[in-house]
Amino acid sequence: MDIESLSAVRESALDYFVRSRAIQRRRACLEQPGADEAEGWGGIAALGWPGMLAPESAGGLALGLDGAAEILRAAGEHVAPEPLLAVAGLSALLLARLGTPGADALLAELVAGRSLPALAWQESAGDLSAVPLACGCEVRPGHTGGVLLQGEKLMVLPGAAASGWLVSARGEDDAVLLWVPRGTEGVTETLVPLVDGSQASNLRFEQVALPPGAVLAEGPAAQDALRHALAAGQILQSAELLGAGQAMLAQTLAYLRTRSQFGKPIGSFQALQHRCVDMFIHLEVAQATLNEVLALAAQGLPADRIEAEASRVNARCTAAALQASRASVQLHGAIGYTQECDLSLFYKRVLCLSAWLGNVSAHQRRHASLSGYAEATAGAAEWQGEFPRTADWSAMPEADFRSMVRAFLQQCYPPQLRYLSHRARWSEMREWYLTLSAQGWIAPAWPQAHGGMGLPADKLIAWIEELEQHGVARAPDQGIVMIGPLLIQHGTPEQQQRFLPRILSGEHVWCQGYSEPNAGSDLAGLRTEALPARDAQGDHFVVNGQKIWTTLAQDANHIFMLVRTDKDARKQEGISFLLCDLRTPGITIRPIHTLAGEPEFCEVFFDNVRVPAENLVGKLHGGWTIAKALLGFERIFLGSPKQSQYALGQLARLAQARRLFADPVFAQRFAALRLDVLDLSAAYTGFANIVRAGKPLPASVSLLKIWASETYHRIGALLVEAGEEQGAVAGDQLLDGQSFNVLSPLIGSTAAMIYGGTNEIQRNILARQMLDLPA
Repeated sequence: MDIESLSAVRESALDYFVRSRAIQRRRACLEQPGADEAEGWGGIAALGWPGMLAPESAGGLALGLDGAAEILRAAGEHVAPEPLLAVAGLSALLLARLGTPGADALLAELVAGRSLPALAWQESAGDLSAVPLACGCEVRPGHTGGVLLQGEKLMVLPGAAASGWLVSARGEDDAVLLWVPRGTEGVTETLVPLVDGSQASNLRFEQVALPPGAVLAEGPAAQDALRHALAAGQILQSAELLGAGQAMLAQTLAYLRTRSQFGKPIGSFQALQHRCVDMFIHLEVAQATLNEVLALAAQGLPADRIEAEASRVNARCTAAALQASRASVQLHGAIGYTQECDLSLFYKRVLCLSAWLGNVSAHQRRHASLSGYAEATAGAAEWQGEFPRTADWSAMPEADFRSMVRAFLQQCYPPQLRYLSHRARWSEMREWYLTLSAQGWIAPAWPQAHGGMGLPADKLIAWIEELEQHGVARAPDQGIVMIGPLLIQHGTPEQQQRFLPRILSGEHVWCQGYSEPNAGSDLAGLRTEALPARDAQGDHFVVNGQKIWTTLAQDANHIFMLVRTDKDARKQEGISFLLCDLRTPGITIRPIHTLAGEPEFCEVFFDNVRVPAENLVGKLHGGWTIAKALLGFERIFLGSPKQSQYALGQLARLAQARRLFADPVFAQRFAALRLDVLDLSAAYTGFANIVRAGKPLPASVSLLKIWASETYHRIGALLVEAGEEQGAVAGDQLLDGQSFNVLSPLIGSTAAMIYGGTNEIQRNILARQMLDLPA
């Protein structure tokens, strides 16, 4: 569905749940044990929602998984008590996919709202397998033979409201799907009250005799339909969890804005603001992951792939909702611990959903088992022929694009530069930079009109992943990732013609001049001064002052910088943005060594430095607007999955060499980190699409920088732990014939949480600009 249609579905769902007093009805279920879960099903049926996933030929709405996800997300935001997920989700998905006469007849009853079939598939606690093992059936031959069913099923939802059960069983040779109506002799049902006020059933089948028509499907078709239905249901469950988490954040923010202590709203306390920001970040990453998985599911993936993606999004949304529920109760204080507070309804609903259809750890394990460790196992490329300078990259299949990039790297990237543990210097990377430039691939994210590749977001992610898997070092690239995009958006045509081609060719190597002593994250506190002047050579600025933490300034020949051009104006209003040739007289550069002993940063001193007036970007005194745009580019760059993917690849290399994947504790931690990186890529894609569309980046881009750097740090910490004694060894080591440095990612990630605005400053930005919390 398109964005407008999805928005309409969501608004309709929200309106219904408000009008039907869904929150109050959920409370009634909690306060009246044994209440009828299906009491509001008539209203659901009137909207056609039982058939939201059924085809139009069956009288359904055929909304698709993305449309149904909007309804489930709205249900989560209002803790709706109706068993939408169980009936209109799981059961309808299964019956629609089967398409047999018996299944079609049941689906018609479901769509009409006359029947609420429940899917009975689980046989042991925590089991995600769709293969029945203990519950068996004997299909007797002939038209009158019937079926004999024996076994047990657990956690069947809905409980007492179910009209009957769709039962997966093991036949003589393969899986069998059966319809068992309520009231069938030999079925024993034990109702299990759940924490959110709903019910589940545990079922026991004792020599249950069923007619031949009870068999809905057998063999591979039955197994395939069940696997797809469960995976799609887990995706829809993710949407409901996300909605509940988002509602809890909204309730918490409203409370923090109005509750006062010590004479001020508690939402002004930084500690509480940062807790809310962390809730927001987890939920935003979960939303990005859900969007990506829904788009993938629409492509009709095979069963193992859709199961892997379902586990990925379910693990992410469950973790985000659980984190939101716990933080919300804490931030509400004593009132949050009471059942009188509506927050308790959401808390209990999240507990229920997070335990059904697989918990976080189970889904992390299943994703790992289904998808493997691709970071460490990328094989030889199968690309044949020339490497095109330009192409319709959007139309190229991703597998072909990856194969092309992989083959190019294998043929052209210098082997001695793979897996460098230090920040590469221009002298090391110059030839590789020129190789990419000659190929036309040096600026993958730039528009083709300005000499870039113009990669769409999905291909840009693939590009990043292939470079990291191959161990490609990062060249000095401030020109490519920062000043180039800025000039494309804000530079004059003359500036674009003058500077962009020289960035692409490597003639101009750039560094950034933002930070100053005592003005690190307080960027508006800078004091480097640029005074307008005129002489026989024309209009210019005279610059005096100092910049610090200037990355690889000793390798650059140009610097872009913020300077103060009006000392009397307000801090942000007297700043301008200048471009300067570092070979100009009056400039001194002094390297600063990092924790790793590398001269990565520099101090840059300006003593009466003459900068031509045409090097002013934007208006005089209008540099703060330019600076904010550039900070957006910097934060999306710092939020790139590159560093985390590289570190994860290093961790996988070490783990394979030491057979650490055989350790279940390590394997679980690695699986969780791998999903953190994958879901970072999903969030990054959304912001990359904004840049590609030429739109300004929102303040929420700060969440990328936080998630990326802290994920990078967690990977680095596990790498040092996994390295054991090697975690204390300085410098490079050898691993399978390639250089390897156990400490490099941890030390690098420590810096990543500081530069570009510390993560604490990023949290402050999000608290003010995205969450509207008081100062």
